[in-house]
Amino acid sequence: MLHAGLGLALLSALTTQLGFLMRHRGAVAAPDVDMRHPLRSIAGLFRSKWWTLGYLVAAVAYAFHVGALALAPLSIVQAVLAGGLVLLAVLADKLFGFELGRREWTGVILAAAGLAFLALTASGASGKKSADYSTLGLVLCEVLLAVAGALLIIKGRSGDREGGKRCGLYLATAAGLLFTISHVSIKAISHHSDGGPLAVLETPFPYLVVACGVVAFFVSARSLQIGDGVAVIAMTSIASNASAMPAGVLVFSDSLGPNTLTVAGRILSFVVVIVAAALIPAPTRAGERAREAGRSKSPAPRGEPATV
Repeated sequence: MLHAGLGLALLSALTTQLGFLMRHRGAVAAPDVDMRHPLRSIAGLFRSKWWTLGYLVAAVAYAFHVGALALAPLSIVQAVLAGGLVLLAVLADKLFGFELGRREWTGVILAAAGLAFLALTASGASGKKSADYSTLGLVLCEVLLAVAGALLIIKGRSGDREGGKRCGLYLATAAGLLFTISHVSIKAISHHSDGGPLAVLETPFPYLVVACGVVAFFVSARSLQIGDGVAVIAMTSIASNASAMPAGVLVFSDSLGPNTLTVAGRILSFVVVIVAAALIPAPTRAGERAREAGRSKSPAPRGEPATV
């Protein structure tokens, strides 16, 4: 079950980043997202071909993710999903016209090495046993994530109104934290799944998944509209993975390793993955600005992905 869960997580990582890049292309062409007018905002987004196709790809990625969470520990699933940052760099470079230099590819190699170690040292309960949770840890984790997400949304919206340049990253981070609340809730749902749908509906988890999913939908879409594409996507992934792995340990008692050496190695590998991810966005962000500036001079901008 563990290896099947890792396989599903890898498929989720690939389709997640592909869907993000497609939705970014659609979001920047759509009318401004405004949560005060949700139906109008949704209609504007889905009138964009790229957003609609990207959202369908994201739905497939979500199905893979749910399957992975049902089979493998949360922290291990998120470690594999962190590899999506490597895939983000490759897809952005090969399919979406972003130019990656030595710094970005160094990040790709470091992230691949860190993730390989995390996967090879994966251990612990699998299947339903991996969904046993601490109620206190779960409540503490989700409240902290929700408060942090709300503060970031407020800061991001304020910066958006004032023309702040970092507001896209604030909203992207908030979206990542909201995704983590959903991931933790989905994992907890699998603990109650033996009781059938009614038993699941008696818990708060499905409602948390829906509520956080709806808010994250608008927050993420707005971050893609106003932020630099690769940087915003990377920040969403980093925030989600960086918060979900500790949540797996705190809430579901995921194992860090059987001995001190392995624990130290896994922690170091996680740090390497996050540091490597930080190497990827900045130069590609600069490249995107250059392409935006050159659109008026070129009828076929290099940042434009291949036609569907």
